[in-house]
Amino acid sequence: MPDLSVIASVVGHIGKPTFPNVLDQMLAEVAPFDLSAIFGFPFDSRPLLLHDGYRSHASVSALEAYLNGAYLFDPFYTACTQRFPSGVWRMRELAPDEFFDSEFYSSKEVHPCVSMQAGSLVEEIGFLIPLEGGFNAVYSLMRSRGVPFTADEMNALRQIDPIVREAVKAHWRDARADEHQMRLDELMETAFASFCDDRLTYQQRRIVQLVLRGNSNYAIGEILSITEGTVKLHRQNIYKRLNISSQRELFAMFVEKFLPPILPEDNS
Repeated sequence: MPDLSVIASVVGHIGKPTFPNVLDQMLAEVAPFDLSAIFGFPFDSRPLLLHDGYRSHASVSALEAYLNGAYLFDPFYTACTQRFPSGVWRMRELAPDEFFDSEFYSSKEVHPCVSMQAGSLVEEIGFLIPLEGGFNAVYSLMRSRGVPFTADEMNALRQIDPIVREAVKAHWRDARADEHQMRLDELMETAFASFCDDRLTYQQRRIVQLVLRGNSNYAIGEILSITEGTVKLHRQNIYKRLNISSQRELFAMFVEKFLPPILPEDNS
């Protein structure tokens, strides 16, 4: 637990532009990290980037791609929409069974935390924090090198979680979501309904959603109450209808449709 003077400093910066950086400094004393970010996740609009602690490591295009739609694949976003309990979570505690092999997790084009000098992220953890207005924030701490957060560090972060949670809630008290809140299935249907709807059935588009989020054939079968073999057959038919042959190509199609180029072309 940080000294009371450090905690008092954080409280004293609530409502000031310096608050996020002072909060980072306090947590870095508990468990050192390389990058941080705070996103607010309304239910009916793109995320709010409340704090950019990427320290210039995230490209503008990757961050914009994430905000424009790639966040739909983020396990922390899913945890918010499914109303997981507030607290400190490791990403691997929330992620589907094959998420870390998915294109989203490894794609520097749409994942703002990936592809620094080392080329990968060692670990990401997040504080799930309910905000006023009926939506949640995620305060992410990331390590790009070294070892994952230890059990002792996680326990220390959980001890300080109530202070972090109340400070974030107080600082972003006015970061309110629209009164209309869409359920998760409605939001997902909005995102995926138009994806190749002239070639794929609703069931196939649902499978596409689960595949892109990092679920295995077995996990998809459990979610949809169908056999693993049926899922494999659906995937074969999906690839055939879309004239592709891999999950990588499927991901590329989705990115091309929903995440158009952010930066203007250089015509010089």
